[in-house]
Amino acid sequence: QPKAITFPTDAKLLHAAIKGLNRLARTHGVRLRQSYLRIAKHAAMMAGRYAHAKQFNRHRRQLRLLRTRLGRIIRDIRRKIADRVELEEAFVWPLARASQIRSQQQRQRGWKLYSFHAPEVECIGKGKASAPYEFGVKVSIVTTNARAPGGQFVLHAKALPGNPYDGHTLRSAIEDTERLTGREIERAYVDKGYRGHDASNPHRVFISGQKRGVFGAIKRELRRRSAIEPVIGHMKAEGHLGRCYLKGTAGDAANSILTAVGHNFRLILAWLRILLCLILAALRSAIMARPAFKLAS
Repeated sequence: QPKAITFPTDAKLLHAAIKGLNRLARTHGVRLRQSYLRIAKHAAMMAGRYAHAKQFNRHRRQLRLLRTRLGRIIRDIRRKIADRVELEEAFVWPLARASQIRSQQQRQRGWKLYSFHAPEVECIGKGKASAPYEFGVKVSIVTTNARAPGGQFVLHAKALPGNPYDGHTLRSAIEDTERLTGREIERAYVDKGYRGHDASNPHRVFISGQKRGVFGAIKRELRRRSAIEPVIGHMKAEGHLGRCYLKGTAGDAANSILTAVGHNFRLILAWLRILLCLILAALRSAIMARPAFKLAS
């Protein structure tokens, strides 16, 4: 599920760090030598324009200006809050994030910070032409395989911080689903991202495109593995799985669970709406079929 952040370019991150430190300094009464807000806003705007025009030398010059101004603000704040314990505790994490944003490079290996106000955001490669990357957190979704009259209900939803490999999350997803439903899962059907999984019973896990051991009912059920895709689409379009506005990792976890609950409630309400229409139609037909009363002569 993507987080409610803008696409994290270097210029945007540096500008956000400058604005965040200025806002925090204003809140705690730390008087800075210079805010650089006007210069940073213009530099971030020009960096985007130069990058769009493929004028990369000028683009790098604006990034260098932003990094220099951010470094000046960091050093100024550290001088002003020295030997003041309360302010040091308030600024320890913002200064660490700002230093990380200032030092990280575009194509460096390892951990990177993608948002100043939401450090829990991770870069997840989707491999799609329309959206090669998403910035948020992975979410595991479990639904029923059989066709249900009311629709595909979500049995389990869980946020997975840390960008783990999909196959390493299957065991916990199956165990949590069995604990929630009180039923043992006979067969699990997953996509190709779960190859090399850690399920306790690997012979009952079938991967999309698998040929060995797939026949009869298993083959029919495996063809319905893709039925989870429209469920995820409904949760993103009609629920809040498409953009998480809640704060922190706890917000990511709560958003995924509440989105699944809302999806199930929408299915129940749709079924009750159809049932109500049928009851009203039956009552209307019963009333219309009653013979008209004759007036006494």
